[in-house]
Amino acid sequence: MKPKKNAKADLRKKSNLFLSIGLILALLVSLLMIEWKTYDKEEYTREQVYLDAMEDEVVPITELVRTPPPAPPVIPDVIDVIKDDSQVKEDEIEPTEISLEDIVEPEDIIEPTPNEDPETVPFTLIEDVPIFPGCENLKDNTERKTCMSEKITSYVNKNFNKELGSELGLTGVNRINILFQIDTNGNIVNIQARTPHPKLEEEAKKLIEALPKMQPGKQRGKPVKVNYALPIIFQVQE
Repeated sequence: MKPKKNAKADLRKKSNLFLSIGLILALLVSLLMIEWKTYDKEEYTREQVYLDAMEDEVVPITELVRTPPPAPPVIPDVIDVIKDDSQVKEDEIEPTEISLEDIVEPEDIIEPTPNEDPETVPFTLIEDVPIFPGCENLKDNTERKTCMSEKITSYVNKNFNKELGSELGLTGVNRINILFQIDTNGNIVNIQARTPHPKLEEEAKKLIEALPKMQPGKQRGKPVKVNYALPIIFQVQE
């Protein structure tokens, strides 16, 4: 006799469902096992800070000391009057009298003049350039500088002893550097020269000393000393 099978009781049709449910449950159990943690009891003990009880501060008691008032001065019953001593000589005080002749009027007061050296300014930086004779009609400072340089160059070329090189046996190009000052009166002072031969130095100083007097240069409207550098190229023809 064959057993009867009920189509509704056949569980093989739901095997996929059961398998899926089983896999989900197994995954949840595994996840719970992984996330499960245990803690030691010592970790639950919280740190505690214990503070000692503050000692009561003893406040000293300040006592107010009452100082007794000073005793009243003793006034004598009888006051002795001391007579003046006629024999004692007093110091004589000389009278302080001012004669009207000793009074000095304000306009008669002479202020001392300071002994300060005038300022020295290079020729390239001077505000009002020294005026060389023949450059007076020029009003522009740059034009006066150019005029002065041209006048000095022309003067040197005209008056320098060109035969001195051959007399001294010099050859080739010889450079002469001259430095001098134009003082607050327009005179040439403090001449310095650097040359390859002493005779050339003498000739250069003699030439610069003969320059004409100029109108002094001014800085901020005040006469000053002006430094002027003059290079001379002296070439001796062989």
